[in-house]
Amino acid sequence: MVKTTKKILVICQHYWPENFRITDMCEGFIERGYEVDVLCGIPNYPLGVFFNGYSYFKNRKEIHNKVKINRVFEIPRKGNSNLMIFLNYISFPIASLFHLPRLLTKKYDKIFVYQLSPVLMGITGIILGKIKKIETIFYVLDLWPENLYSVLKIKNKTLKKIAFNVSTWFYKKTDKIITVSPEMETLLRDRTNKSENKITTVYQYCEKVYETPQKDKELESRFSKFFNIVFTGNLSPAQSLETITNTAILLKKNGYEDKIRFIIVGDGMSKSSFIQEIEKNNLKEMFIFEGLKPKEDIPKYTNIADVLLVTLAKSDLLELTIPAKITSYIAAAKPILASVSGASSKLIKKINCGLVSDPEDSLSLYKNIVLLYKMDKTEIKNFCNNAQKYHFKYLERNKSIDKIIKFIFD
Repeated sequence: MVKTTKKILVICQHYWPENFRITDMCEGFIERGYEVDVLCGIPNYPLGVFFNGYSYFKNRKEIHNKVKINRVFEIPRKGNSNLMIFLNYISFPIASLFHLPRLLTKKYDKIFVYQLSPVLMGITGIILGKIKKIETIFYVLDLWPENLYSVLKIKNKTLKKIAFNVSTWFYKKTDKIITVSPEMETLLRDRTNKSENKITTVYQYCEKVYETPQKDKELESRFSKFFNIVFTGNLSPAQSLETITNTAILLKKNGYEDKIRFIIVGDGMSKSSFIQEIEKNNLKEMFIFEGLKPKEDIPKYTNIADVLLVTLAKSDLLELTIPAKITSYIAAAKPILASVSGASSKLIKKINCGLVSDPEDSLSLYKNIVLLYKMDKTEIKNFCNNAQKYHFKYLERNKSIDKIIKFIFD
């Protein structure tokens, strides 16, 4: 009897060349001998402009590193206004339904939805799974409707109730769920009444490139005189960027203006307002914006970092999640400076790989920066060693992909 390769349909609005970990995960599935088809949108995140070489008529079908990609119509989130984000959120799931007739002719062993925002992106997977009796698995990174409220300010109680009921319907209809923290797992278990073997936690892992520091003489020369606080990733309201600005004001007031630099590597909807606040408070000297960089360049920045910074807004939702940025920082084995709570705070304290203060508490963040600035090198080394050991034992990329595959096919 001829052994056939198992085939996975992956659905996620975002995929290569957008910088999301689902790309690496699909390539990990390929490495393990699975065939992978991806149904995704047209790349435009985070700026809301189609990437070079892509449009409604260009590169809608591609093969990248043996993964077959089919791109669905979507309205780009240009300007990142509430209206454009809403149109972007609903255009992909609606347009994905038009791919159902084609997908019904295919044979898939499993359907895997990498659920970022919106939860609606999984509708085609659920319908296809029910029609063809294929098990559908959601990997929940953005919990809905809670994540919706961190992006769009919705106050109407009726709309909130509808959003909750719709989101819960999706989570109940999927066969299995993977969450990114034990806290989120507990909440979704209660919300869906799924049995223990139908829901699990796998922390967001990071690509192997983050594990190895990269020397860059130009960067080292530019920043060698300073205590470098490196912030990487998305710039949005969820990051509470005003906390960083208010902390910098305290640092300047207390004589650290010439000693400390915030190196910002990333982009997003809040970048303009962030820069305006920095300029308004005469903090330009303390901030260097490097822009959006490919993940392959990030180790050059973590290498020159004295500490790696993560800040989050106060939010019930954000207490349940552990951003991928944190696991990337752990892999980089540098001290973490965190203004977070909930699951993220618990993980950093458990590993003992940095200092944690409450979200939006600029004074405590300021005190932790000064503490790290003055800290003995032995203590700093301890943070680094703890992070590295924990990463390779629990968060390493191949171990994480194996856990996901085992849960999908077990």
